[in-house]
Amino acid sequence: MRLLLLFILLAFPIAEIWLLIDLAEAYGWWLALYLVLVTYLGWRLIQEEKQLLAGRMMQTLMQSPGPNLSILGGVKNLFAGVLLVIPGVITDLIAVLLLLIPTTKPPKKNPFQDETSSKSANDDVIEGEYTRED
Repeated sequence: MRLLLLFILLAFPIAEIWLLIDLAEAYGWWLALYLVLVTYLGWRLIQEEKQLLAGRMMQTLMQSPGPNLSILGGVKNLFAGVLLVIPGVITDLIAVLLLLIPTTKPPKKNPFQDETSSKSANDDVIEGEYTRED
């Protein structure tokens, strides 16, 4: 097990450098522009998540004693930002996959459904206004 972990830790940077060299030969300065842009986006993600994480943590700790999915989602986004800052295509791919994983449960109600159009307790009654014309 230790040998496998050592192999992964050694093979990952070698694969990352090899891929960067191949892409640099194929795309030239576009790769440098990509790396600068992705590093900037990762830095912005880290800054914004750092600010949001403190607020979420305080709110969650006041509501319930255990960690919430929103805190775990913030940590996941923070880790994805760190992976985006590290130069490399493989780390960027892992970061994008982390960002695509949903962490919050989907709402049970349809958010586009109007509250007044929901079913009432008595389905026999039709609410409305009328005028009597004699």
